[in-house]
Amino acid sequence: MDRSDLELVLAVRDHGSLVAAARSLDVAPPVVTKRLLALEASLDQRLFQRTTRRVTPTAEGETICERALVLLQGFNALEAELLERKAEPTGLIRLAATFGFGRLWLGPALAHFQERHPRIDIQLQLTEQLPDLARDGFDGAIWLWSVRGKEAAQWVSRRLAGNQRVLVASPTYIKHRGMPKTIESLAEHACLIVRENGNAASQRFDIWPLQKDKEKIPERVRVHGPLSSNSGELVRDWCVAGRGIMLRSLWDVAPQLASGQLLRVLPAWSMPDADIHWLAPYRADAPRRIRLLIDFLLAEFADEPWKKPAAKTPANQTKPVPLVSQRAPRGLRPQP
Repeated sequence: MDRSDLELVLAVRDHGSLVAAARSLDVAPPVVTKRLLALEASLDQRLFQRTTRRVTPTAEGETICERALVLLQGFNALEAELLERKAEPTGLIRLAATFGFGRLWLGPALAHFQERHPRIDIQLQLTEQLPDLARDGFDGAIWLWSVRGKEAAQWVSRRLAGNQRVLVASPTYIKHRGMPKTIESLAEHACLIVRENGNAASQRFDIWPLQKDKEKIPERVRVHGPLSSNSGELVRDWCVAGRGIMLRSLWDVAPQLASGQLLRVLPAWSMPDADIHWLAPYRADAPRRIRLLIDFLLAEFADEPWKKPAAKTPANQTKPVPLVSQRAPRGLRPQP
């Protein structure tokens, strides 16, 4: 059997008539009759029952038709992929990402990708709440979240890069309050609390589950401080200004760590729950432009640039607006 035989049996089954099948295949009816008889003879199976009113598949014919449909779909998918590879990828990619990572790291990466593929358009929506990707027409999201459990089969989730949340403070704060020696001593320090992506009444943002090096079980530390906000960028600026200790994703504070504006606090401890993922509803036929983008992001973030000691500020990163003067903050100044 060849491809034309598969198309023939499906046309006969779908139209229920040799004449109608011939019309759909753009051949003369006697051609369809002759080819079908020859196919049945070669298989030594009767594939269709013929009456004056209708042609219906036998059990063997129905089996052939089911397999033919799968095989033809494979042929068509292969042809489409080969044609797509020959042509420059085109089309629109709609993405969602969090404000911080989207602005600092994903935005510049997408600009490079679009420059490489000028016929692809990209729409990036920055948000702090993961949209309903399928309902809202997104191709995917770059998110600090992966899918586990029973729902995993409904999603495509790829880990793009590793990341962790680390404790940081400014040299000014450390100079006047000292460097914490243990995680228990964090209770004696002013800790800056980020209240993102949740309801403050129902979620405990003042409990930090910290994990030491490669130990699997985290220790839950309750912290407190006079300043908190739902804006991670604002809390980072408070931290740079010497207002306290912050727990923040390494990608978000890498430029400040590299410049010396911030220092690691208790570097053996972190909150390793913030890896970067590609997240999308499952689809069996992802367009080539999407596959190209995923491969590009995997390569772009493979070396996790925010974990390098000399990590540079991304091109579109601006310096934080000073919240206080260069003097030590009130309450942190040396006593006479």
